[in-house]
Amino acid sequence: MSPAVHDLDDLAARARDGSPRAVAQLISLVEDGGSAGGSERARALAAALAPHVGHAVVVGLTGPPGVGKSTTTSALVGGLRADGRRVGVLAVDPSSPFTGGALLGDRVRMGEHATDPGVFIRSMATRGHLGGLTAAAPQALRVLDAAGCDVVLVETVGVGQSEVEVVALADTTVVLLAPGMGDGVQAAKAGVLEIADVFCVNKADREGADATVRELQNAMAMTRRESGPGWRAPVVRTMASRGEGIDELLAAIDAHRAWMVEHGRGDEGRRRRARAEIEAIALADLRAQLRAVSGSVALDALAGEVAGGGLDPFAAADRLREAAVDEG
Repeated sequence: MSPAVHDLDDLAARARDGSPRAVAQLISLVEDGGSAGGSERARALAAALAPHVGHAVVVGLTGPPGVGKSTTTSALVGGLRADGRRVGVLAVDPSSPFTGGALLGDRVRMGEHATDPGVFIRSMATRGHLGGLTAAAPQALRVLDAAGCDVVLVETVGVGQSEVEVVALADTTVVLLAPGMGDGVQAAKAGVLEIADVFCVNKADREGADATVRELQNAMAMTRRESGPGWRAPVVRTMASRGEGIDELLAAIDAHRAWMVEHGRGDEGRRRRARAEIEAIALADLRAQLRAVSGSVALDALAGEVAGGGLDPFAAADRLREAAVDEG
């Protein structure tokens, strides 16, 4: 049973003290925000956590299936822990068509860190949300930040090349590719060159690794990116399954963070996350209002007028919004 609103302060306090159980409960609450009473609890939780966020650095990892995102994420966790940093992982998986839960479960794939009290790993299901993430990801990040994580790694779902939404959440975005998969060409077409702060060519012992690196470097040379003076996304080679190149990857991530701070952009990722979270909450409220109207005869009547040619769909949408405002 979900805790009542008045119990959330205690739960948040235990999460800040590092209780894995409390952190898990809070993330479950933000995932369940759309249920009965969920919105009220989500608001109370956000208020309880607000004074305690703003510390964690968020690193997004994205790329097509098969490049080794989970293996690389696990290797990064090991490197960060060796450096004494507390780590959170949000691993976004495809949803089960039957339960709506995470289908793959990265906690199984990162089992070597399961008993480390300095690591919290959570698999989250997309639940139909596009862009490689989940609608609850921004608030889950807030929970891990308030729980004292120094770094939060966000691994996207890996269903294709459209998962660029991670850039709205991350301070540093790592795009992973692998040789022999045609990923360099795909990346250029999909626009991930514009979102990458660091490129990681994983499985670099494979034939074609040099060609993939060259292709990325050439593509970047022809791509104008308004990221300010002095930063150009490095290309790091790794063999994550053997832990090779992970120190270099961490160094590149830290270098990007240092560059952001040096150029007065250290809070940029935090502001981006806040904008995305505010927008997502506002849109969710609007969708709820529209669903309330859709349940009435208004939408059916408008649809009949549009289908009959008596009204255009834009005018119908205006009327639907007006009805939602009147009912709200």
